[in-house]
Amino acid sequence: REEINRLYPESRATVADLVDHIDHVRRVVGIDYVGLGTDFDGGGGVIGCDDVSGMIHVTEEMLRRGYTEREIEKVWGANFMRVFKNVLALRG
Repeated sequence: REEINRLYPESRATVADLVDHIDHVRRVVGIDYVGLGTDFDGGGGVIGCDDVSGMIHVTEEMLRRGYTEREIEKVWGANFMRVFKNVLALRG
């Protein structure tokens, strides 16, 4: 395992890389279809956002790129809640 790690060092995404993906989805299908979830039981895997205390860096990067407050709200939960409510309304 050490030899494999030496030959193939871990490459981790940055917060900027993460927001690049958000930008792409926003361009392709729109901000109403972007949402973020986390799995921090073993680390976030994103440089600058290794645990919940780093989530602010995603918001800061989105603000730097000109996202509106409403767009950021959608990404951080409003889109999920909209879909979740629609699913609940359809259940029998």
